[in-house]
Amino acid sequence: MDKEFWTVHEVMERFEVEETFLRDLEDEEILCPTCKEDAQSKRFSVDELEKLRLAKLLVEEMEVNISGVDIILRMRQHMMEMRRQFDAILEDLAAQLRNLEKRPLLPNLRVGLKFQSSKYVAYSCG
Repeated sequence: MDKEFWTVHEVMERFEVEETFLRDLEDEEILCPTCKEDAQSKRFSVDELEKLRLAKLLVEEMEVNISGVDIILRMRQHMMEMRRQFDAILEDLAAQLRNLEKRPLLPNLRVGLKFQSSKYVAYSCG
C-alpha cells in the first residue's frame, strides 16, 4: 500500500466491506481511525488497515464474532510485543557473550558465539 492514510470510502472499496462493519470495529475499539473535525474526514493508517484485513479474514473465513476478533487481535499485539522484548534480550545476551569472548576467563578457555539456523549457540573451547 503506497498511501499513508486512507478514507472510509477508499477502505470500503479496497477491502469490500460495508460501512456498518467498519463502524462495528470502531465501536469495539478494534479500529481507531484518525479523525478530523467532521466524521467525513476519518482516515485509516496502514496499521489500522492491517487490523481490518485480519478482522475481515477472521469474520468471513473463520466465522469469529467481533468480540472474538478483539481478543485475537489483542493477543496478537501482546505476542508481537513479547517477541520484540525477547529479541532485545537475545541481542543483549549476544553482546554480553561477545564481550566475554574478548577476554578469556581462564588462560586456555575461550567462550564464543555461533549463529546457527536463527539461534545463537554458546560454546566453549578449552
